[in-house]
Amino acid sequence: MRKGFLAAAAVGLLATGSMAACGDNSTDGDQTGSGKTPKIGVILPDSKSSARWEGADRKFLQEAFAEAGVEADIQNAQGDKTQFQTIADQMITQGVTALMIVNLDSGTGRAVLDKAKSQGVATIDYDRLTLGGSAEYYVSFDNEAVGKLQGEGLVRCLTDSGVENPSIAYLNGSPTDNNATLFRNGYDSVLKPKFDAGEYQQVADDSVPDWDNAQAATIFEQQLTKTGGKIDGVLAANDGLGNAAISVLKKNKLNGKVPVTGQDATPQGLQNILAGDQCMTVYKAIKEEASAAASLAIALAQGERKETGQTVKDPESGRDVPAVLLTPTAVYKENVKDVIADGFVTKDEICTGAYAPLCASAGIS
Repeated sequence: MRKGFLAAAAVGLLATGSMAACGDNSTDGDQTGSGKTPKIGVILPDSKSSARWEGADRKFLQEAFAEAGVEADIQNAQGDKTQFQTIADQMITQGVTALMIVNLDSGTGRAVLDKAKSQGVATIDYDRLTLGGSAEYYVSFDNEAVGKLQGEGLVRCLTDSGVENPSIAYLNGSPTDNNATLFRNGYDSVLKPKFDAGEYQQVADDSVPDWDNAQAATIFEQQLTKTGGKIDGVLAANDGLGNAAISVLKKNKLNGKVPVTGQDATPQGLQNILAGDQCMTVYKAIKEEASAAASLAIALAQGERKETGQTVKDPESGRDVPAVLLTPTAVYKENVKDVIADGFVTKDEICTGAYAPLCASAGIS
């Protein structure tokens, strides 16, 4: 089951081995090629924009580092740019040999990466590319593919509901997150041709600062008011934004009637899908992402550089950044069980209370 579900996410970096080591010193025990003991610093962005950061990324990164026997310091900036920089400074001062960040914005991320580089600390952009940055690797998913799955999902759900000439609202991610741009590129590739052909109407299009779910609810309420309640589908860029839209739809007795997309396969998002309030989500095998990033971070900390076989072009600097891009999967009601079977979430997290019979009808046992 797991092998089939994640076959497309396989990456070749572990099989390629390492290139030239950065140091020539001999090693003993846990000493690296540069004569340093490996210590990895990780800065996560927040805990309110998505449940994934604390619920999945922290857990899987900790497991990967523990399995390798490598010391790691994982902290969360909780959406505070000053705190983000403070954490980075402390980690560098305390001697991390590699630093992995999920930037809050490219400006803050770039400053942290540049300082780390000046101190001889290797760096990795995790999940989000820092535009104009200096990270030695970028590990994420094919984020335009994520957006394409969302656009295709919304089309599928609107077709299934039989809505003709539907009116579509966009709830885009944070304008300071390059991933949000990539997601939009993906869903625009599906939906814009329909807008241009007059098959669909785009009636609202807003970005949500900092992926803030409370702001998303306010924005969507304004969208619904401005359109006189005439919204037939919501392209929400992640499950948190999707749930914010669903909370407003519930107040207006429209939930279950208006397809809403999502991303991250959060417990809440999966429950919304089982309840019929959310059309679909996108599952990203974060365990695979964390494992790939940890492998690269450990190699860098040991003075080694691995070939990934992939690059992404930084649109700001034009630099080709060595990358690992994993493949996302669309999740609808019929394959929610696959996410549970894959170990990303548990049945106990999803199938509580009123969701227990919904799980049973969806084949979750």
